[in-house]
Amino acid sequence: MPVYVVLLKFTDQGIRDIKNIPDGIQGSAQAFEAMGGKMLGLYSTMGEYDFVGIGEAPSDEVALTYLLGLGAAGNVRTTTLKAFPVEQFTEMVKKIT
Repeated sequence: MPVYVVLLKFTDQGIRDIKNIPDGIQGSAQAFEAMGGKMLGLYSTMGEYDFVGIGEAPSDEVALTYLLGLGAAGNVRTTTLKAFPVEQFTEMVKKIT
């Protein structure tokens, strides 16, 4: 399955609602799994981003649908990176002519 790295920042609403965020994380992970995704890791971070998530989804469409819903809830804004395993990257490089 495709892998995605998601960088998350709290919105003003999200930081005001910080005490409820842990419960929201659990529900969000369950919603992602119900869509066929899998949360591989979620880390609270210091610096420009408040969280970094790593997950798998069966397609870009599923990933985007989930992320749009996450953003629509209003607590975070996301920046998403599609990630490729080094083995897949190596195969792509071999095809360069």
